[in-house]
Amino acid sequence: MSLTNRDIAQIFTNIADMLEIQGESKFRFLSYRRAGEVLGDLPRDLRAYADDNTLEDIPGVGKAIAEKIRELLATGKLEFYEKRKQEVPLTLLDIMRINGVGPKKAKLFWDSLNITTLPELEESAKQGKLRDLAGMGAKSEQKILEGIAALARQTGRMPIGKAKPLAEAVLKMLLDIPGVIEGATAGSLRRGRITIGDVDILIASDDAKPIMDKFVNMENVARVLGHGETKSSVELQNGLQMDVRVLPKSQWGTALQYFTGSKAHNVKIRQIALDKGYSLNESALSPVDKDSNIIEDAPKIYCETEAQVYETIGLPWIPPELREDTGEIEAARAGQLPNLITLADIRGDLHMHTTWSDGVLSTREMAEEAKKRGRKYIVITDHSRSLGVANGLSIERLLEQQKEVRQVNEEMRGEIIVLHGTEMDIKADGTMDYPDEILAQLDFVIASLHVSLNQPRDQITQRLINAINNPHVDMIGHLTARYVPDREPVDVDMDAVFEAATKTGIALEINANPRRLDLDAQYARRAVELGIPLAINTDAHSAAMMDEMPYGIVNARRGWVEARHVINAWEYATFAAWLKQRQ
Repeated sequence: MSLTNRDIAQIFTNIADMLEIQGESKFRFLSYRRAGEVLGDLPRDLRAYADDNTLEDIPGVGKAIAEKIRELLATGKLEFYEKRKQEVPLTLLDIMRINGVGPKKAKLFWDSLNITTLPELEESAKQGKLRDLAGMGAKSEQKILEGIAALARQTGRMPIGKAKPLAEAVLKMLLDIPGVIEGATAGSLRRGRITIGDVDILIASDDAKPIMDKFVNMENVARVLGHGETKSSVELQNGLQMDVRVLPKSQWGTALQYFTGSKAHNVKIRQIALDKGYSLNESALSPVDKDSNIIEDAPKIYCETEAQVYETIGLPWIPPELREDTGEIEAARAGQLPNLITLADIRGDLHMHTTWSDGVLSTREMAEEAKKRGRKYIVITDHSRSLGVANGLSIERLLEQQKEVRQVNEEMRGEIIVLHGTEMDIKADGTMDYPDEILAQLDFVIASLHVSLNQPRDQITQRLINAINNPHVDMIGHLTARYVPDREPVDVDMDAVFEAATKTGIALEINANPRRLDLDAQYARRAVELGIPLAINTDAHSAAMMDEMPYGIVNARRGWVEARHVINAWEYATFAAWLKQRQ
């Protein structure tokens, strides 16, 4: 079987890990790591780049890497990699996938206890053999066991931020084919799940052949898994499976409802249909007798829209993001579905970074870019002093930045209001990164967890409660600090956090970064039920990241959030009044 882009990317990532374990220079192993990161997401097969002699035009691919790619494409193997595998066990790299275990610890386990596999590491940890190693201890040993358990929970699903752009690009291409009437993504992607197993695309057309042919011959297809008359399936170069179905326009509504799911939602919907005298499948509503057998000679009901499907069984249309069987059907029956927030409702963005810390644009540039996207107000919230890795601001720099923000706000002449704030670290000992007298001078204060994320549950919870109880903190940013799929949420008592937030009136963030989407939808819904204000922010470090707001909106919709619950969906005067009453 020929190698895909993803296969080759993994080889270079493995080489980087092996070189790092062996103590090679940082420049050398980082060059391979960079290649691994880039190659897995290329839009075309690497063979096309090789044929065009454009391999070295790919960012991160120099002459040496390009030669190794050509060797892999020609032979399916890489001599350099085969030699490294003889020097460093490949299974040792699995150990580095554990959160908190880098190359030094992996090498320590290997050198000290001859551990080269995850099962060996787990058994040694259970027997207490790791705690006496240099830099370890009983707590570190327990964290290893927790990290192994976390790895076992990973599903291999793709983050929505990677899957959605790919799906939308394919959908756009198919919609441009003559004869295509309508098209949409379905499945977990349409419902806005944080991770996606595979992508379903539906196309309404009377001529399926050109659609099928175009789809299976896309440049970024690694393997054709099926090529039928009305359904085809492929695996893309990055490993994502994508299915396309073509159907008549008359069946569009029933098919879209069926393939959007979820399974649990659809089971209940089918039962409601049966209670109304119909059997519902992906094509039509078919009349049934008292024993639920389809009446063959009875006319079927075909639905061109989803609304018709729901209307036929006595329900209003239910937004896709709610279709998880978490009370949406009961709410629909009672006429109590929420008026879900939309992107058009967002007026401000309360979390963004500039070149003062780890952003790539100036204060003025961020304001201009936000204005282009229709924002009426923003808050500049660069990192605080303790986060050295992100060039956090000392008190002196923070106050100097404030002068610049005030000047930019004046220059914008009311076209957009620019406020000054901070994303302040909640330090490992539970204290805030700036003293209260400094926080009091800021327009808006975010407190976030960035360090010591493996602390015990009680300690993490208390850190968050300390921030919530600080009268100068207005919002908790990305509360559980998860980073999909690499980092699980911190272990925190959410009930205790919500109780504290309810008492103080602080806002909680839904971070729109598709690797975060934190708060999770279930917690956003709980916050709404408790009357805790929410904010949906991009946490933008660049102009492109401002365009990630839709991910946050979808996540909020999954949490039954309405515009009235979101402080940056309010008019600026209302938002300013809310801030004032907090002071």
